[in-house]
Amino acid sequence: MSPDSGRPRSLFEKVWDAHLVKAETADTPAMLYVDLHLVHEVTSPQAFSVLAERGLKVRRPDRTLATIDHATPTLDFAPGEAPPYATDAARKQVETLQANASAHGITLHGWDSEHRGVVHVIGPELGATQPGMTIVCGDSHTATHGAFGALAFGIGTTEVGHVLATQCLLQRKPKSMRITLDGPTAPGVSAKDIILAVIAEIGVDGGTGCVIEYAGEAIEALDMEGRMTVCNMSIEAGARAGMIAADETTFAWLKGREHVPSDPHKWDMAVTHWSHFRSDPGARFDHEVVIDATRIRPMVTWGTAPDTGIAVDAPVPAARSASHARALGYMQFEAGKPVSGAKVDQVFIGSCTNSRITDLRAAAAIMSGRRVAPGVRALVVPGSVAVRKQAEAEGLDRIFIEAGAEWRQPGCSMCIAMNGDKGEPGQLIVSTSNRNFEGRQGPGARTVLASPATAAAAAIAGHVIDPATLMEPAHA
Repeated sequence: MSPDSGRPRSLFEKVWDAHLVKAETADTPAMLYVDLHLVHEVTSPQAFSVLAERGLKVRRPDRTLATIDHATPTLDFAPGEAPPYATDAARKQVETLQANASAHGITLHGWDSEHRGVVHVIGPELGATQPGMTIVCGDSHTATHGAFGALAFGIGTTEVGHVLATQCLLQRKPKSMRITLDGPTAPGVSAKDIILAVIAEIGVDGGTGCVIEYAGEAIEALDMEGRMTVCNMSIEAGARAGMIAADETTFAWLKGREHVPSDPHKWDMAVTHWSHFRSDPGARFDHEVVIDATRIRPMVTWGTAPDTGIAVDAPVPAARSASHARALGYMQFEAGKPVSGAKVDQVFIGSCTNSRITDLRAAAAIMSGRRVAPGVRALVVPGSVAVRKQAEAEGLDRIFIEAGAEWRQPGCSMCIAMNGDKGEPGQLIVSTSNRNFEGRQGPGARTVLASPATAAAAAIAGHVIDPATLMEPAHA
């Protein structure tokens, strides 16, 4: 079925229909063709082992792209030196992926690659992520790629093996939801604030079983980095994926990237094809949510789930359940008082949610001419080698270093705390990552999710603070 034929359909339905190999029945899931399979070192070793045991080859190595990110250290090391892995298990994971990629002819962006980085950063950077695609990865935040009008979702290790062997995937068709962000956002409100507000509105299970399409003025006004942030955290609302229709902002961002057509005629053909992938007028959704974007303010979380977002200066709500009471106790916050003012021990600016160049610019704008507060450790971790180089070309690294922050090599870093970067028990971490579960950033560590600007402001002030108070440049 062509992307624009038949009854009015949503963006999700168009991509689904275009990749349907075998339709779903009451007894069997549908079979979908996969355009792009992204692979990293943590969820792939077992899948490759199954292929080896069964004597199978990777079906489409040209549709498979690998990188190292989760277990890789972000500390500097000299050429010729061994990477300073946090554990021997981390080293083995990386070396196993290197061997598997070589054996199967898969492109791997490893230590010697100029394109190495977090898997959900480098896919779009390379132009490998494109509108209308189906994209999977053994990582829950694959939803990031939906910012380009792709259907992208995380899969389990067993499914990683299935895709490697067949380039197809068995899936039950999700339901659909459209979330419309009406009106413009206030100055200083970022994409991270938008998605934290959305999750607070619908809850951690509000999108369960659904693919969410984001629409409305506030979404259309976002740059691609912001759209990736929004789609990235769709999974934190229980959704299967998040999507935003491609438009001129998308096309301008993709143009000239390595994996997109460079020939002008082929480029025009690609844009024409991509333009079909948007919801038709009259398309129906299983659920519709409308949120007034003009009311959103800089957000932080007070609890141990991503739906505990509140405005940075708003009072923490009273516990409504046993889990909320436990979260308040763990986070050491008091109902009726704001998170603002809470003493900060560490700040992490990075992750597949907020490690792109615009995120680093937002943080640098706050830190410029200022110093990180005494007793606070601040880590700034770019999402890829390319982001790091661009930041250094713009002088952002000097701003961070002169402020007293640590400027790191690319990687997942403290987001997942399996690579040497972590918080200590009891420490409060303001983080631009996507999850604030108990121990997510280290055993006993407490995580407040926030935007890059809010995180940078916390590093400077030494406590959680509204970034608007530091938006004006510091005086020399």
